[in-house]
Amino acid sequence: MIDALAALKDGATRILGRELAAEQIEAFGRYLQILGKWQKVSRLVGSADPAWIIEHLFLDSLLFLKVLPEKVRSVLDLGSGAGVPGIPIKIARPCITLTLVESRRRRASFLQSAVREIGLEGGRVLNARAEALVGTSNAGFDAVVFRCAGELSSMFPLARRLVAPGGMIVGSGPPLPRPVAKVEWVEVELAPGRSRLFALSRG
Repeated sequence: MIDALAALKDGATRILGRELAAEQIEAFGRYLQILGKWQKVSRLVGSADPAWIIEHLFLDSLLFLKVLPEKVRSVLDLGSGAGVPGIPIKIARPCITLTLVESRRRRASFLQSAVREIGLEGGRVLNARAEALVGTSNAGFDAVVFRCAGELSSMFPLARRLVAPGGMIVGSGPPLPRPVAKVEWVEVELAPGRSRLFALSRG
C-alpha cells in the first residue's frame, strides 16, 4: 500500500498543482483500507488492487477538481456507489460539505462506514433515490457530480433539479463525446498522452 500511496501523492500533485497534506494522504490510506476490506465480501469496484484503485478511482476523481470552481462549497455525489468521485473530492478540498446519495442499501452502508472511519466532517450519506430529493431541503447544491452512474442524457435533467440556480453539474464522460442537450464537453489531461472527458452544464 505504501507504493500505491506514493503514486497517489505524485499523481495528486500533478493534477492539483500542489501537494496533499500529510493528513490528506492518511485519509486516502484509510479510505483504501476500508474499500479493500469491503471489497472482499461485496464487490464495490472493478479491482481490489491498491494501484488500480489509486489510478482508476482516486486520481480519476481528483480530475473533477480541475473543472469545479473554487467557490463551490456544497457538493452532491449522485449515485455515489463506492464513494467516487465524492470522497476523494472532499478529502482534497475539505471545505466542501459533501452529500453522497446511494439507493442500494449495501453500498450506502459502506459509504456510512467510510465517512465515519475516514473522519469526513461535513460529509453525510443519504440512502435514497436521487429523485426523492427533488423539491426538498436536500436540493439546491452548488455542484452535482457523478461518475458512471447512468446515461448522461438522463442524468443531466435530474441533476438540474438538484443543483442551485447557476450551480455546476459535472459528469465524467465516455471516451468520445455524445450529443447531450445543454452540455459542454471539456477534455482534462490526466498524464502526458492521457486525458479524460467531462460533461459540464449549469443549473
